[in-house]
Parts: sequence; structure tokens; C-alpha cells
Amino acid sequence: MNGTRMSGLMAALVIAIAACSPGGASSSPAAASASAAGAASAASAAPAASTAASGAALKILVDMKGPGGGNPFWAAVEKGAKEAGTSSGVEVTVLAPPAESDVPAQIAQIEDAISQGLDGIALAPTDPAALSPIVQQALDAGTKVVFIDTKGENKGVTFIGTNNEVGAGLAGQYLCDNVEKGGKVAILQGIITQSTGQARATGSKAAITKCGLNLVAEVPAEWDKAKGQAAMEDILTKNPDLKGVFGSNDNMALGAVEAIKNAGLTGKIVVVGFDANPDAATAVLAGDMNATVAQAPVNMGKFGVENLIKLINGETIPEVIDTGTELVTKDNAANYK
Repeated sequence: MNGTRMSGLMAALVIAIAACSPGGASSSPAAASASAAGAASAASAAPAASTAASGAALKILVDMKGPGGGNPFWAAVEKGAKEAGTSSGVEVTVLAPPAESDVPAQIAQIEDAISQGLDGIALAPTDPAALSPIVQQALDAGTKVVFIDTKGENKGVTFIGTNNEVGAGLAGQYLCDNVEKGGKVAILQGIITQSTGQARATGSKAAITKCGLNLVAEVPAEWDKAKGQAAMEDILTKNPDLKGVFGSNDNMALGAVEAIKNAGLTGKIVVVGFDANPDAATAVLAGDMNATVAQAPVNMGKFGVENLIKLINGETIPEVIDTGTELVTKDNAANYK
């Protein structure tokens, strides 16, 4: 990959952080606290060293599925990565494709990272199968790799993120507890080719069907608010007596809220999201959404950088590092604004 291409990508998408850089994107103050305490203490112990054999600072790429601007979840991942870079004395670069569906752009970013000889990559793969070959190239080149947020397909590569099936089960159980048995409910799915999308669809559906709710629609909306709204409008046209919906992320859930408002059904349909981003927390407090499931995106970025340093230093790390989940309702939503 030539330098011109790398410069273009960097200008459009990258925020490079030297160890001395201050600040970071804002995120929920409670996001980090949502992770399991035991996992946090084990996974985030500060690495002992942060320099390559040459004595130069380690260089690590954190490649997210989407840009932090406009998406509180990815902004929080970025924040955690930056903080880890500052505290550990490593050079961290944060990149993302323009959209979560732009797989070729992410592949190109990893190709560039390999050509630059970076020491480590923390990757949230847009499409695990499509990214698998380029990830293998990175591993073969001696670059250390961990997956964050979404589990990849390459064997032996640690996954750092949420147990999405368990978290979606919490959302499904909330619907079970707040919708009468037999009531019609729907699921707005993410990108179903991603392990995250699959796990949230599986976990929510298992809980919903087990308790006897009537699942009338499972519609992909690709993590997008506008697509979530459009999908919900279609679902309501076909099922005007719908009683509940699970949006597999908060963007889609907030899109569903708009469709429900436009249909004059606010307060009549239980809406549950996933991520507990500040906009969703505000919607929960306002009564537009009923609940959401909190992740710990700050820890995904932070643990990704810290565990890459451990691998680079020759240490071993667990195969899976769970950053935890928590159900968020009016009782605790203020903690996530």
C-alpha cells in the first residue's frame, strides 16, 4: 500500500495519539463501571513495558467498525484506547471505515498497518469472514492482534468485548416481564453476518420465545437509526397491535421510537435497546424508551491496547475477556447520560 493512500485514509478517518496527547471523545461516565469487576482487574493490569526492542515507542492501531463522531459507542471505544495509550506510553492510532458496512475500506486500513510495520492491531471487524485473510497476513507478519467488540474467525486470537448473547437475553427477559404472554413483539437486527449481530438476535429470540411472547418480525436494520425507523414503520403497518420491540443497538431502538411517535403509539409499545449510550439513557428517563443494555465500550478500547502490549512483551492473555453487561432502566439511566 503506497504512502499516498495511507495519507488519504489518515486525513479522512484517523486520530493519531502520541503518548503525551491529552483528552479524548466524551462517553458515558458509567460505561467503564458496567464491566465485571473481576474481569476488569484481571484484564487491565498495566503492562510492564511499552517500547519495542529498538527502544522506540510501540505503535498500535485500534481499528473500529465505525467512526466515533456521531456514535457515542465508538467514541467511548476511542476514548478508552487513547487513555490506555497515554498511560502506557505507546503511540496509538484510531481508525474506522466511513460506515460499518464498508468492509473494503477496513481491509485497506489493515493492509496499510501491515506495510507500516505496526506492532499491534486491536480490530473490531466489520465482517469477520471477509477480514480473516488480512488478519492472518498480519499475524504471519508478526503483528499482534486482538479482536474488540466483535469476535473474528481467526483461531487463537483473543476476543475482548461483551457477551452479546447474554446481554440480549437481558433485553428479551425485560420484554417478557413487561409484555403480557402472547403479546406481539419484534426484533430489529444488526448486521447479521457479524458475530455481534448474530449473538444479539439469538439471545433475544431465545428469551422471547421461551416466555411465550409472539415474535412477529425479525428485520435487519444494520445498526442504523434511519433504517431502524423505516423498519419499525413497516412492522407497525403490518402489526398495529405490536406490544414490544428490541432494537439490537440504541441507534435502531431510537429509530423505532421515532416511528412509534409518528404513529401516535408512545407509551403503548415497550422499547428496549442495547448499548446504553447517552441519547438512549435520556430517552429512557423521558419515557420514550423503557430500557437498554449497557456495555463497557471504554474498556474495549482500553483493554485492547493494554492486552496488545502484554502480547508484544511475550505474555499470554485469556482467550476471551468479557467486559460485562447491565440492564438500564429509569432507576439507573441517569448514570449513563
